[in-house]
Amino acid sequence: MTSDVGRQGGAAGGAADAGSEPGPDGGHVVVVGVDGSAGSSDALRWAADEARAHHAALRVVHAWVLPTMIYPAYGPASMYEDMPVQAEARARAQVDEVLGADPGVPVDVVVREGRPAEVVLDEAKGADMVVVGSRGRGGFAGLLLGSVSTQVVHHAACPVVVVRR
Repeated sequence: MTSDVGRQGGAAGGAADAGSEPGPDGGHVVVVGVDGSAGSSDALRWAADEARAHHAALRVVHAWVLPTMIYPAYGPASMYEDMPVQAEARARAQVDEVLGADPGVPVDVVVREGRPAEVVLDEAKGADMVVVGSRGRGGFAGLLLGSVSTQVVHHAACPVVVVRR
């Protein structure tokens, strides 16, 4: 596993000296996007190590979207009522599996509906660093970077680390 650091307007250095706004409690925050893939588990592990090294909190972000085939025109709304609960359960299971019962840093799991890149970028506002995997659940295995990591690298207001498998 390797990582590439993309710097978009942030200072050089680790999370604690990245120069961005402090988190809600006044401390430093490392944001990581997860989607259940092995690549995002690697990113989660890397982000937790970075947060521990810099005494930062870890914000784990998982985005979910409704499949277009189940919008009301294709079936009743009740078909997708439990999607947020399932997404939350998947995100928490991934955190538990990767970080264990005692991750050694404060962990906040954020699960929101929306396009993954947009949700990660929104949750990274004011963060010291954002970490993503190089490829997630997308279908283009030959790409060096996935669409989410590409969007985050190009649009984040803080340093970005892309963790490659």
